Amino acid sequence: MSQEQDTVACELSPTKIRCSVGVTAYNEEANIGALLEALVNQRLHTVEITEIIVVASGCTDRTVDIVQEWMQRCPRIKLIVQERREGKSAAVNLFLKAAREDICVLESGDTLPHPDAIERMVSMFTDPKVGMTGAQKVAVNTPDHIVDYLSHLRLKMEHQLCMEIPRLGELIAFRKVFDTIPPDVAMDEAFVEALVIQRGLQVRYAPDAIVYNMGPTTVRDFIKQRRRNYAGHLHLKKKYGYRVSSLDTKRVLRIALGEIWGAIRLLYVLFALASLEAISRLLGAYDYYIRHERHVVWDMAWSTKPVAIEKQKNPRVGTAGSLPEPPISTSEKMSS
Repeated sequence: MSQEQDTVACELSPTKIRCSVGVTAYNEEANIGALLEALVNQRLHTVEITEIIVVASGCTDRTVDIVQEWMQRCPRIKLIVQERREGKSAAVNLFLKAAREDICVLESGDTLPHPDAIERMVSMFTDPKVGMTGAQKVAVNTPDHIVDYLSHLRLKMEHQLCMEIPRLGELIAFRKVFDTIPPDVAMDEAFVEALVIQRGLQVRYAPDAIVYNMGPTTVRDFIKQRRRNYAGHLHLKKKYGYRVSSLDTKRVLRIALGEIWGAIRLLYVLFALASLEAISRLLGAYDYYIRHERHVVWDMAWSTKPVAIEKQKNPRVGTAGSLPEPPISTSEKMSS
């Protein structure tokens, strides 16, 4: 997008919901450029992003340089540099002080939003009762190893939990009904949630607003992340009296057991498939080596034949309209 186009896009529209987007970043040179591109190119209809404020905290890599390059291309992008890291709450407070809109969007620097994410979150503020919304987190790493699988499983459980009682993070939007959050709060999204509820406003989950992130890929990082999150939630509960939904052990266990039962059923199906394949191969080996049968003239599997009949019963099967939407590739995420 050219500077002239971006300037036109920033013209205030009284019919749209205007928002300020804040990005907190610490050494995010690998992701910050793609994130800013994704934010600049969001598909917006009822929403307008008037500014994108990056708070770079104690960065020792090229994060600041990359943001400055983007500032030359897009006037909406602004940069606040913290010389040293003082915690995420301090970075959020700098964003809140600089943000000029009543609706604020806050995103972590190590994530990527779907092209429609901001629209789908912020458009919910047409309802004056809504005080906060949050996106659905989706891991981009494939569940090839046990830790990757656990990361996917945890986010799937979190999604189910949010469908019942929202517990939002990574990408949130909220009404600016407060000026700061305490510096000792590690779980900033949870504290914003508490403030919004305290003011009589609603917290809503936006499952169709997707934000992509990278789950832990090692046992050490998985434990490190979950450990700090749990400690932060316990502090929030003890000092500020707010208990996030993930501390509801009974609810979390019920959802976890549901996911585990699904995994057990999948294992049963895989076991049945493997067993049938093994039996088939043993019989095939018996035919070839003992009976010397090569099956040149097939013994027909007649149940596989009535294709046309089944097609008439299910006319949408096999048509383009029945195919699921393919997952978005990393390149598409970065270019959207």
